[in-house]
Amino acid sequence: MDPVIIVHGGAWDIPPDLLEPSVLGVERAAREGFKLLQEGYSALDAVERAVAIMEDNPTFDAGVGSVLNLEGYVELDAIIVDGASLRFGSVAAVRRIKNPISLARAIMEEMEEMMFVSEGAERVALELGFELIDPEELIVEREREAWKRRISSVRGTVGAVALDTNGRIAAATSTGGVPLKRPGRVGDTPLIGCGAYANELGGASSTGQGEPIMRVMLSKLAVDFLARGLHPTEAAQRSLSFMADRTGGWGGVIVLDNRGKVGYAHTSKRMAVAYSIDGDVVAKISSLE
Repeated sequence: MDPVIIVHGGAWDIPPDLLEPSVLGVERAAREGFKLLQEGYSALDAVERAVAIMEDNPTFDAGVGSVLNLEGYVELDAIIVDGASLRFGSVAAVRRIKNPISLARAIMEEMEEMMFVSEGAERVALELGFELIDPEELIVEREREAWKRRISSVRGTVGAVALDTNGRIAAATSTGGVPLKRPGRVGDTPLIGCGAYANELGGASSTGQGEPIMRVMLSKLAVDFLARGLHPTEAAQRSLSFMADRTGGWGGVIVLDNRGKVGYAHTSKRMAVAYSIDGDVVAKISSLE
């Protein structure tokens, strides 16, 4: 089985000054994730690595550089899904975890439970050998200024879906949520079937307005369309159309099927996306303009 990875850096109105950094960011994530797949690592390894790279990149609303909530601090959500076993790990509203996607992976593999939130998630992190960071390490000046000016435009998440040489599929998504959110607000990202989903047919990672995504379980919906024989691109388009019709919400989704075909769609103004099928990385800002 030839390995494949597709990643996104969020579907939103990406401003001009973040266009190039967004392309470079998703390109690196896809390249590093695909490198692991070529070396025989699992799809889980690849999506964790790709998402962690974007969490470490202040360009994106995930990890370092995330938006600030109403009280001026960062709260992070993340999920990782193993399509073969249908197991997942997720965390929500964590403040002192540098790479929540890695904590989500550890929870999936080491814990009987699959989802932890807030201080409970951070206590589990200590049990699993993670270091807690100073929350200030997650804040960049761009977002501090946006918080001071009460700028609340919705941003995207980051995510990845991969197929490894053994035919296993994994998906992962991570976010800092929406600007000026109420403390404790949790969106779609850490919820199975909403922020991400994977099974033997394929996988998907969503981005956009969290509440509408939750109402239709966007990632699961996209994978369900694969079961009807749709190409991943059409599955992505159909799932977003359904969400728009039923909720009026907007967003984006990347989709990968078990034959290695990739697709994506968005109803936001722009979306950062990259994928690698044969080792070459295609990275771009997809735009509706």
